[in-house]
Amino acid sequence: MTELWSSGSLDSSHSMDKSITLPPDEIFRNLENAKRFAIDIGGSLTKLAYYSTVQHKVAKVRSFDHTAKTEGDPLYEISMQEEVSARLHFIKFENAYIETCLDFIKDHLVNTDTKVIKATGGGAHKFKDLIEKKLKLRVDKEDEMTCLIKGCNFVLRNITHEAFVYAKHADSEFRFQNTHPDIFPYLLINIGSGVSIFKVESEDTFERVGGSSIGGGTFWGLGALLTKTKKFDELLQLASKGQHTNVDMLVKDIYGGSYGSLGLTGDLIASSFGKSATPDKEFSKEDMAKSLLHMISNDIGQLACLYARLHNLTRVYFGGFFIRGHPVTMHTITYSINFFTKGEVQALFLRHEGYLGTIGAFLKGAEEDNPNQYSWGENYAGSSGLMSTSPDLNPMQRARSGTFDMLEMDRLERQLVNLPLLQDPSSYIPDTVDLSEDALAREYWLYCFEEALDGVVKRAVASQPDLPEAAERAEKFRHKYQHKLQTLRHQPFAYGSLTVRSLLDTREHCLNEFNFPDPYSKIKQGENDMALKYFQKAVKSLGELSWEQRQFALVRGLLAGNVFDWGAKAVSDVLESDPEFGFEHAKLQLEERPWLVDAYDQWLERLKGPPHKCALFFVDNSGIDIILGVFPFVRELLCRGTEVVLASNSSPALNDVTNSELQILTERIAAMDLVIQSAVKEDRLTLVQSGSSSPCLDLSRLDKVLAGVVRERHVDLVIIEGMGRAIHTNYYAILSCESLKMAVIKNSWLADRLGGKLFSVVFKYEVPPAEYNIAL
Repeated sequence: MTELWSSGSLDSSHSMDKSITLPPDEIFRNLENAKRFAIDIGGSLTKLAYYSTVQHKVAKVRSFDHTAKTEGDPLYEISMQEEVSARLHFIKFENAYIETCLDFIKDHLVNTDTKVIKATGGGAHKFKDLIEKKLKLRVDKEDEMTCLIKGCNFVLRNITHEAFVYAKHADSEFRFQNTHPDIFPYLLINIGSGVSIFKVESEDTFERVGGSSIGGGTFWGLGALLTKTKKFDELLQLASKGQHTNVDMLVKDIYGGSYGSLGLTGDLIASSFGKSATPDKEFSKEDMAKSLLHMISNDIGQLACLYARLHNLTRVYFGGFFIRGHPVTMHTITYSINFFTKGEVQALFLRHEGYLGTIGAFLKGAEEDNPNQYSWGENYAGSSGLMSTSPDLNPMQRARSGTFDMLEMDRLERQLVNLPLLQDPSSYIPDTVDLSEDALAREYWLYCFEEALDGVVKRAVASQPDLPEAAERAEKFRHKYQHKLQTLRHQPFAYGSLTVRSLLDTREHCLNEFNFPDPYSKIKQGENDMALKYFQKAVKSLGELSWEQRQFALVRGLLAGNVFDWGAKAVSDVLESDPEFGFEHAKLQLEERPWLVDAYDQWLERLKGPPHKCALFFVDNSGIDIILGVFPFVRELLCRGTEVVLASNSSPALNDVTNSELQILTERIAAMDLVIQSAVKEDRLTLVQSGSSSPCLDLSRLDKVLAGVVRERHVDLVIIEGMGRAIHTNYYAILSCESLKMAVIKNSWLADRLGGKLFSVVFKYEVPPAEYNIAL
């Protein structure tokens, strides 16, 4: 049994582990709570899907009765509670293992309410009796193409960086595309034995607009006749080593060079297999396989282009057995599309293309629960990610014979939508730097996250002092996250574009996986208690200044508060070694004006004009940041007659303030300050969840309720604070209203790259369409 669950080696420069053993309970996770199954059985691979409920710990905060509060008592209590959430599991494995997998599922399946398993794929009928016998579930067959399109819609809508362009000779093989706010319409080219072309116009509206009998089966069949090679992957391996020009007749073979008047270059194929009629000449299997691959890929590419033009579509996705992540096929299809459309249409491939059928089959079986009413997110802790597609890697090994690929998706509490104030949602890119395309930055940030791991483990254990097994769970977290970092060092494209945000999110997913929902909870609690003691004094000091002095002091205070970021090692080292380090100390650390990015004068000039209608403020850290930095700034806006919406994280991340914590803090500050009190009472100060659980900010995935408030309140100023939200993300975000982006750079390497130094200040005030950019 152990050998069965052990992977074959990956003989590649991209691979790390020559032998990885995955116990079955780490593959078929949470089976005891599984409900609803679906299966997609192809010619060689089986894809299984099931829904489960996952019990996990969440950190809850509850305000104490302040009338009975004595000196030294904390502001609120923190408790760990159990919550249940929904998760989708998708597993892909070779058909050779299907019986053993079914046995394992049968032995661990507890939920007897499940009566039916939805099935799709050409092999569903072949294994129908086996599935029904083993699992005691009735097999309900679903239409293959309907499932495929439902699955495609689902991943495009819910997985960021699902689609990518393949660029064989670029520094990064994969160029991931941002999810368009409206995924429809698009063309789906499914290349199996033949080719089917679908025009998809909405969730339930699609039609097969064309196709061809010349597809993957043609390549396989003719290839077998030409090379005597019977296996598809081996045929592709031959093609990857071949030189098609030895077999194909080129334009220059006929005309001695290019045919300029027709715009044909000399290297263009004039006749596939045109040289094969040459007498007394032998041709290698590799060359014939490559020529055949080009012939079929070019035919499919031209067909796809014609249908794209006919239906006026620019989004064209490719999938099916012929693609299956193979670099050779992706490259030839890409070349063909680029040639026939002169670069106007891009060939798009999908990271989870192999799961589309089973996702669709699952969705068909879960229609009564309407899973599309929710937003879902990829769980990086439980997903294996995209494997290397290095052309040097033997496809049989690259296909990871004997291994199991996993995709897990969590149902999110909030439905996520675009911020209505994005000037062009379709071109919005949250992240400032793509680490998969910047080797130097990638290596630095991976090293940073590895170096910070000891501190995160220490804080995770400290956050649960009453749980003796916390240390063991923390070590499991360390091992898992370390493994993820190693994977990303060798395969930076595993989960889409590699960014500082994705590294942070992966860490949060791994912490939650081992029931550490809020490692910084005690730190936040202590800092909030301490900062509240100084709030009234800070407000009083500000009130003694002239108007112009006060505006600068408010901005400086906000920036000083932003220094208190436990996610920055330069700061956490200071805070751990010097507990007395406070608000005034932080002010002294700030760079003097002119700042690295300094639009303060423009902001001051704007303040002399009429007040804004409503400001949306994306807040950052707990403690000094939110209490002594943000609230005095917000108070000034309220006094000007501007309504304020404070958007904070829905769930914990680092020492960022959460919505539930902010509710308690606002209540306490309102009890001290009449301006805040009246604003809350009159609904001029509103607290809303952002829908995020990240130290960064993706403005294309925000709580639907927040988007509604933005529209209703006619927000005309957006304020984004902090290094994660305003520099690592959204530095170049263009909004359709005025915006402030403020941060203190608390990382020496990043500061140096920006041309500054530690504690340099970024203060960007932007009025569309004006931009004040500094190249990163």
